[in-house]
Amino acid sequence: MRLKEGKNHHTYVVERIETELDLERRLEALGLTEGSRITILNNDKKGAMTVKFRGTRFALGRRIADSIFVKEDAA
Repeated sequence: MRLKEGKNHHTYVVERIETELDLERRLEALGLTEGSRITILNNDKKGAMTVKFRGTRFALGRRIADSIFVKEDAA
């Protein structure tokens, strides 16, 4: 599923990121890579969403969240 479809306060594992190379490299520099755990703090389905990964909160736009594929975290 895509990150933008996730629910508030749920944790997911990043499976892949499908976006242009520059943006993918920027996300990697922030620590968002395949296998990373990401928690959705606020996803009101309108505008940017707030997420937390690697101990830091980030706001991601819908276009970026649409390019990140995740699965439910089993832990």
